[in-house]
Formats: sequence, C-alpha cells, structure tokens
Amino acid sequence: MPNPLPDACWVLHDGKAGNRRQALALATAMQLDVREWSLSAGIGARWFSPRRFLRDRFAFGREFADALVHSPPALAIGCGRMAALATRMARDAGAKAIQILDPRIDTAYWDLVIAPEHDRLAGDNVLTLLGSLSPVDADWLGRARADFPELGRLPAPRTAVLLGGPTAATRFERSALEVLLSKLEYQLARDGGSAMICGSRRSPPPWAALMRDRYGRDPRHSVWMNAVDGVNPYRGALGWADRIIVSPDSVNMISEACATTAPVFVAEPNRATGRVGAFLESLLTRGRVRPQARDVHDFPVEALAETARVAALVRDQLSRH
Repeated sequence: MPNPLPDACWVLHDGKAGNRRQALALATAMQLDVREWSLSAGIGARWFSPRRFLRDRFAFGREFADALVHSPPALAIGCGRMAALATRMARDAGAKAIQILDPRIDTAYWDLVIAPEHDRLAGDNVLTLLGSLSPVDADWLGRARADFPELGRLPAPRTAVLLGGPTAATRFERSALEVLLSKLEYQLARDGGSAMICGSRRSPPPWAALMRDRYGRDPRHSVWMNAVDGVNPYRGALGWADRIIVSPDSVNMISEACATTAPVFVAEPNRATGRVGAFLESLLTRGRVRPQARDVHDFPVEALAETARVAALVRDQLSRH
C-alpha cells in the first residue's frame, strides 16, 4: 500500500549495538528511507538525557543542531536514553517522535513510546511488545542462509548455541556453562548432528579457549567466540538452526532466537532475575521457549513476529494523527 508517511526518517542511537539494532529494525519494517545518526554526546547530554537543559541545542554537536534547524525529519526514531533527548529535540523541531525503551520520564514528550512488557510501562501513547525489536524475519533468515552456505553443510540436526555471559541480573557463570554443555553433549550423542556455537561481547575470555578446545577441532561443529575466529556467523547460525540453545542473560539475543521457526531452549532460566526474568517467564508461559533439559525434544513453534506487529501499529497510529 502507499506509504502514508513522508520518507525522511532519522534513526537515532548512541552507537550501542542493541539500541542501533532496534531502531533500525523498526524503520526497516516500516519501509522508510533512513538517515542514521550515531550520536556523539557532550557532557550535558550524558548527565541530563532525556531531560532538556540550558543551551542543549548543541548537545549532539553542530551538525545535528544545524540539521534540526535547516532540514528536520518528518519522523525521528530513537532507542536508548541518549536518543530520547534527541527525539525530543526533533519533535520540538516539527518531527513525529518515536522513542524505543522506557525513557524514565513522562511519555507525553513523544508521539509514541515503545517498551517491552517487562518494563510495565503504561500510557495512552505507549505500545508494548514481548522482548525487543529485531530485523529477524523469514527474508532475513533466507539472506543469512545464502551468506553462510557452509553452515548448511554441517550434519543435521544443527543446534545453534548462543552464549552471553554473567550479568548483575543473571548469574550465568562457568558452572552454568558446564551444565549447558553437558546437556548438549548428551543431545549430540543421542541425535548426532552438529553444534554452531556463537559467543558475544559478554562471554568471558576464558570461555573462548574452552569452546575452541572442546568443539573447534571437530569438523562437524562451528565455533565463533570473538574476532580471532574470523567473520561472525551468528546470522547464519540462526538461519540454519534446527534448534537453538541460548543463555538466559540477553533479552535481545533471546528475542532474535524466538523470531526464527526453531524451537528455543533456555539454559538455566531460573538464574535470570528482574526484568530479564520476567521476560523469560512470559515466554515460558506462552510456550515459545522451554528450559534446556538433558533429554531435550523438539516441539512445534510459531515465530515471534513482534517487529512486524509493532511496525503496523506505529504506522496506524501515526497515520491517524
């Protein structure tokens, strides 16, 4: 259908991968032409965002300030605390403003605020979603398979193992990793197949040597823990996975796993507390994920299509106003 919104859309973020990914995912799902800003914040913005402050015009540098004056966007999409100030400024310059994640102040400063259910944010202009926004859908997975054909040649069933690491809210430490691997070993012995192991920035450095020593020398498996291992095959692992095992510490990583059509098993979900724990409890209640067990069996699933759903709601809300 014709796009009811002007094409000029700014995507605003602080450069953090998770914030950038969510903001771009929404703009892409809405099929908008995008100008992306990775915001370079001065000390005032770092202290006060998302609140306005005296002489905040140059909070993100002269280029951003001049663009707001001379060519403001029709729509600004931001994610994260720093971007929340930038989207407020864009709205004051005439743009429609969408803020992703709870800005921690009155949501009336934005046209729409998109927040995960586990934030428990409510309001007339608040849209909630399960988990986080991501680019993962059928087309994205198809491109990922095409970009990493070598993973498709690994023996089936192929198990993607997505590893984060310990956080303040999730005590997923070396002992929990060993439990995950012991259950994985039983599964591989029973079913055959292969493991596609992907670490992340959160994975402790000693885990890399452990994974390479245990699985990296076996041609049946794929191991990527950091840049030493070459190109990150994470996208391909999601695309080719017959099942997924994921550590319980990252809402973004779990959300992307659930956006595939593979059954997802969460290792040690009871280790997650706070908002991450609440998110996992929602997924477990809905049956989209199951705890990783020693004698794991696949189960039928439906891909979590939250980004497409939210994009349609945003388009509808903005077209009404």
